[in-house]
Amino acid sequence: MAVTLFSRRYVPVLIHVLGWFLMGYLLFFSQSFNSEIQFPRLFWVRQCLFFGLMVGIFYLNSQRLVPRLLLQGQTSQYILALLAVIIVVIILVGCVEFGFDLSTKMHRAFHPDGKGKPKLYGWLQPTLFTIFLVLGISTSVAMLLKWQDDANLRTALEQAKTTSELSFLKAQINPHFFFNTLNNIYALTLIDTETAREAIHRLSRMMRYVLYETQSGTTLLSKELSFVSDYIQLMQLRLTDKVSVTLNTPSPLHDQPIAPMLLLPFVENAFKHGVSAMHPSRIHIAIEQEQNKLLLDVHNTLFVEKAPSLETGNGIGLTNTRRRLDLLYPDQYELQINEHTAAGEYHVHLTLALS
Repeated sequence: MAVTLFSRRYVPVLIHVLGWFLMGYLLFFSQSFNSEIQFPRLFWVRQCLFFGLMVGIFYLNSQRLVPRLLLQGQTSQYILALLAVIIVVIILVGCVEFGFDLSTKMHRAFHPDGKGKPKLYGWLQPTLFTIFLVLGISTSVAMLLKWQDDANLRTALEQAKTTSELSFLKAQINPHFFFNTLNNIYALTLIDTETAREAIHRLSRMMRYVLYETQSGTTLLSKELSFVSDYIQLMQLRLTDKVSVTLNTPSPLHDQPIAPMLLLPFVENAFKHGVSAMHPSRIHIAIEQEQNKLLLDVHNTLFVEKAPSLETGNGIGLTNTRRRLDLLYPDQYELQINEHTAAGEYHVHLTLALS
């Protein structure tokens, strides 16, 4: 991890060093490969001056002109500033060219026999080309860094928004289940003390899961299934014999990370809307594993007056769960809800990729 951070920190510096090394090579070393030509010393002075000016205008443009003018919408002022920079560089280089008659000295280096005439302004075209090239690269780098900073900021804001939204959704999913269970356990202590003791142990285990396991982004599938199992057994405390509840879990179980409390809303929804004190009811929950996929099927008896809907407030648990799935598992899940099966039941099928 430390090596990665070190590399990311110094990669931009290495890119700048390599860039200036390449330019220095073109200005100095490539010129010396022709051993038959003896360049005057003033030529190397001119190259050093020009190299320093290129470094200066590069960082002047990227660190000052682009952020303070171009990115602030002052395009006309930015263009005028660039023109001023170009004029200053041309004047400085021209002073060396004309002040030391460098054009004549360079002509003599290439034509020792004295034939031809020196080109007084032959240096102007390559100088302008190099200036425009350096300024173009400088502007591109500055714009790219600005775009990258904006992208990082947007990513950080999206992550913060997603985190807060997930916390809000998870808080909405948590029901008043614990308070209702405490009331059931209190009534149970008057009838069956041993069963009440076991129920208290299950409830404390669930509370520990909610308080500690759900704080991180993921938990183990085994813990999530254990939480669901405890929830079902505690819910059965207040059910009559008319309600049949079955839970099938993978055996053997291949533990994988999963978002905490992701399965509970589907199970809770079945108990909330599929149980009747007057009529026979059935809740069947099947959880399977296929390689890196988790399959959840929840069947429950359908009572018209209790039927949930994703479009109404009654189905807020399922609505929020779908939103959590969109945030945590984008394009990695498939949720199918059939409100009227052939058997007259409410069916929820979830396929979730855990890899």
